[in-house]
Amino acid sequence: CLILADGYYEWQRRDGQKIPVYVRLRNREPFAFAGLWERWHGADDTTLVTCTILTTEANEWIQPIHHRMPVILDPSQEAMWLDRSVTEPDVLQPLLEPVHSDILEAYAVSPQVNSARYNSPACILPAETPENI
Repeated sequence: CLILADGYYEWQRRDGQKIPVYVRLRNREPFAFAGLWERWHGADDTTLVTCTILTTEANEWIQPIHHRMPVILDPSQEAMWLDRSVTEPDVLQPLLEPVHSDILEAYAVSPQVNSARYNSPACILPAETPENI
């Protein structure tokens, strides 16, 4: 499946603290994560639809923030990712490579994003910090 987003959060360890960082495309366009989904049937006749975002090794730009990153698909790769007839590892493996560093940007955001109760567009505003990530 494709999981659409306009960015994602990572937490960078710095001076013993975990700093929330928002990562997005430099062009600020929405993008698709490579995902997998499954329909699970429970013994009590319940059905649960689940999904997961695939991760890959971090590119050189994300590496200082985290050792892995989500698989971000180029729009030209999305149809192939969704094509169930494509099953060859040699064809699919290149889709799982980390995106190029030059298309991403990241900056620290408010620690309020750590609270599930805090749901505001302000979550993605840059934090008052002297440096960009």
